[in-house]
Amino acid sequence: MADHSRRPNLVHFASSSSSIPEGAMTPRSEHEHDSLLPDLERLPGSGTTSTSGSRTPSHYGTTGNKAVEKRQKLKKRVQYYIPSFAWIPNYTLSSLAGDILAGATVASMLIPQSVSYASSLAKLNPVTGLYAASIPAIFYALLGTSRHLNVAPEAALSLLLGQAVDDVRHDMDDPHSPEADAIALSVSTVITLQVGLISFLLGFFRLGFIDVVLSRALLRGFISAVAVVILIEQLIPMFGLVPLERVVHPATTLEKLLFLIENMFTHRNPFTTLISFASLATLIFMRLFKNMFKRYWFIYRIPEVLVVVILSTEYFEWDKHGVDILGSVNVKTHGSFIQSPFRGATMKYLRRTSSTAVVSAVAGYLDSMVAGKQAASRFGYTISPNRELVALGASNLAGSFVPGTLSAFGSITRTRINGDVGGTTQMASLICSGIILLATFFLLPWLYYLPKCVLASIITLIVFSLLAETPHDLHYYWKMSAWMDLTLVFLTFVFSIVYNVEVGIVISLIISLLLVVHKSSRARMTILGRIPGTDRWKPINEVPEVEEDVSGALIVRIKENLDFANTAQLKERLRRLELYGIDKSHPSEDPRRHEATVLVFHLADVDSCDAISSQIFYELLEEYGSRGVGLYITHLRPKVRETFEKAGIMKLLGPYAIQENVADAMRDVNVRFR
Repeated sequence: MADHSRRPNLVHFASSSSSIPEGAMTPRSEHEHDSLLPDLERLPGSGTTSTSGSRTPSHYGTTGNKAVEKRQKLKKRVQYYIPSFAWIPNYTLSSLAGDILAGATVASMLIPQSVSYASSLAKLNPVTGLYAASIPAIFYALLGTSRHLNVAPEAALSLLLGQAVDDVRHDMDDPHSPEADAIALSVSTVITLQVGLISFLLGFFRLGFIDVVLSRALLRGFISAVAVVILIEQLIPMFGLVPLERVVHPATTLEKLLFLIENMFTHRNPFTTLISFASLATLIFMRLFKNMFKRYWFIYRIPEVLVVVILSTEYFEWDKHGVDILGSVNVKTHGSFIQSPFRGATMKYLRRTSSTAVVSAVAGYLDSMVAGKQAASRFGYTISPNRELVALGASNLAGSFVPGTLSAFGSITRTRINGDVGGTTQMASLICSGIILLATFFLLPWLYYLPKCVLASIITLIVFSLLAETPHDLHYYWKMSAWMDLTLVFLTFVFSIVYNVEVGIVISLIISLLLVVHKSSRARMTILGRIPGTDRWKPINEVPEVEEDVSGALIVRIKENLDFANTAQLKERLRRLELYGIDKSHPSEDPRRHEATVLVFHLADVDSCDAISSQIFYELLEEYGSRGVGLYITHLRPKVRETFEKAGIMKLLGPYAIQENVADAMRDVNVRFR
């Protein structure tokens, strides 16, 4: 072995294969070329006869081709940003029947649901739910990339909004005065405005990948907690305890649960209780009946919610028995029909409601993407997450111009029904919105005697849908020993119940993002060994026969690109590999290996290396060099080589440390250090 004090700090960088240019153009098909001829003939100078002047017919033909290509490119760009420009011109009458049926079916379900969400969950004028089920959906139909996604109020987001409204109302002397109602509309408007802006900006800056980053366990815990909170809140009106609730003012979900247990048998309204649970039983029975005979289309398409609403309004004297009814609903929520959401009366609640808006935007987008991707996979097309964010953001921005409109996002249930009953395009959503607007302006008087407890029963039915997949997911996480996922579900659920839904999901979002950062900060590395009798080097934990046959040499393969996140812990990770190998070990244990005298970096999998990671890598090599460790880098790609040259790494290590592959590096080790 050569004297270590005379070891050169050498690293040899192997070049990789040359890169392949991108963006190669393909020739137009003969059919497409023929379709352009009429356009070419209309261009100046595209005729076949010669003209006077310096320009020739071939020049005009070239100019014409470029002009047509430019128009075609512009047309495709417009269709990309406004998808309705692509499907509306190509819409066929053969799709109309299915879209009409789908739109009418979803509308018959949405009308009572939206009224329920607005009045029972969001604590607003019932008509705000109808506006949220129609106006945002129209804009989404024009801008969205999903053909089946139905955009309307959601139970979870309506609950979040209702909690924000309650917080503001509780600060007032009379939480149920007309002034308090106007303030509640302002709170709802500013939340919808912020939800729209946040969603739009996330899409504009191409951050649609957040649905992949955030854990599905987080969404499951959030949905389960929302279901329990909704159930507790809706049991209060189902037992006729709303007047007593206004006196006691239970704030948290736990307080409402205790209030319910104490008074559900002693202070309940018998008529309200009977109507509520009879309605709920009818809804459950009809849903089971539909599932039993779903092969018969005319049975499967029965709108059970609408049937229960119609039956419950047949008797017009519920209010004489102390049953709270819907009553007269003013179509105009407050002042004029359309108002700017940027008014001072609305914007003064901006800071107070920002956290609710952020949570609503993220949760609504996650739910929408699950629904949209399921429909796209089922019917064989693709959707763009970034375009979806822009479309959802623009839809909510448009809705915020109608005072009090709730936040609107996609629903898995409605989207599935939309596809089941024959919907093929967003025309179904346009038809659905049209029916809801007609009902808003002309059919609301027919719901005057609708008991509010029936609306609570309708929402309670949603709880069963929200909780349907929870047992399956929990069993799956348990079977897979996914303890971190189970912990996320548990934390989201507990904090949502003990504090509120917003606190629960914010804490879980932070934990989920920290987990992602933690995983991304650990660069994937492995130790390579030689297959006996060959010059092939493989990971020692993947191929049993490989062995580390050069004493003191540590050959490390980095298996991903280097960036500022995963390079920060590179020094610690290398030190652990050097002393303990690839097996798990506690830092308090004695080292299992000797310190390396030669360190070889195999960088075939590293395609890029940013400025910060290059700086960290430079410092790492400098430290190992100061210890007298021989350094080599092999399989270096041209782009990374250029980065290392700019960072001074090549100059630091010298010209003799460059090797083509690991075998060449190890031969050089035997020459220099043995």
